[in-house]
Amino acid sequence: MPAPMYQFAFRTVFSRMDPEKAHHIVVTGLRLAHRLGAGPLLEKLTAPDASLKTEALGMTFPSPFGLAAGFDKGALSVLPLASLGFGHIEIGTVTAQAQPGNPKPRLVRLVKDSALVNRMGFNNDGATIVRRRLARTTRQIAQLKRAGRHAPIVGVNIGKTKIVPLEGAVDDYLLSAGTLAPVADYLVVNVSSPNTPGLRQLQDIEALRPLLRAVREESDAAAGRNVPLLVKIAPDLIDADVDAVADLVTEMNLDGIIATNTTISRSGLRSPETEVAEAGGGGLSGPVLVERSKQILVRLRDRLPEDVAVISVGGVVTAEDVAERLRLGATLVQGYTGFVYEGPLWAQRINKGLRALRHSTVS
Repeated sequence: MPAPMYQFAFRTVFSRMDPEKAHHIVVTGLRLAHRLGAGPLLEKLTAPDASLKTEALGMTFPSPFGLAAGFDKGALSVLPLASLGFGHIEIGTVTAQAQPGNPKPRLVRLVKDSALVNRMGFNNDGATIVRRRLARTTRQIAQLKRAGRHAPIVGVNIGKTKIVPLEGAVDDYLLSAGTLAPVADYLVVNVSSPNTPGLRQLQDIEALRPLLRAVREESDAAAGRNVPLLVKIAPDLIDADVDAVADLVTEMNLDGIIATNTTISRSGLRSPETEVAEAGGGGLSGPVLVERSKQILVRLRDRLPEDVAVISVGGVVTAEDVAERLRLGATLVQGYTGFVYEGPLWAQRINKGLRALRHSTVS
């Protein structure tokens, strides 16, 4: 269950508010609290236990549990979010050009399913502005590390600018990669959002191969180092296509796959059909994704070399959920929708639960 105070606030205030407006209020509150010096105090409560440190992508993650892309699209709140206990923050999706995203309303709750429907459309400030923010954040993270404080890993998720046609997609991704790779701990090529027309066509192997090859070369050259590169796939891929992506990642010696993004399916929901219809189009996230996300995780883990990371995302709510994904072979686990329904101490509760589960297993 969510923390009682947040549960009450969600039921009486946030659930009656436009979801996007509620999101901005919560994030603004977190940023304000951080500026007023709440970070060190929060960390005493939320910092992951040292036993949760996880080696992945050539780095040490403070916890295997992190925040998926979509919550902080513009790198505005990396440190405030990290102070809640997330081991890593994946910002974005960022595009080469700034864009407003799709018309509002574009974020809808399906409360009976603890789910969200989003058709945000990669609203963000563009790669150049986001790079400036991340450069500042990177310096602050270095200071945290020197002080022995909780310091997150920061990934950057990049996508195609909406107005750019598919035939110009590679060049568009390259602009983002070249701009952002120098300030990213790892880079993610997002070809799986359902909210940019035609984007999912880039999951086709013949389109994906030249895209990933070009992004890898550009990001490494721009950063002057090897920047771990992952690709994020949709849960709606058929098994044969999941296998094909896994084989391509192996062939190209990429660093990993994030599975999965939101789904265009509406099967398995408990919400009334009228409510689902009123929610409209877009990507569905939440516990309804659990089974397909786990199926793809197992399939990828069986097919990929051990040293290729699989980051599992889709419907995790509890520490037991995260632990199950790790048992099934996930290298790391991400959440997003649960944050909306479970409140700001969600990551802290998951980390605490993971620690207890590990200690009980050892004993």
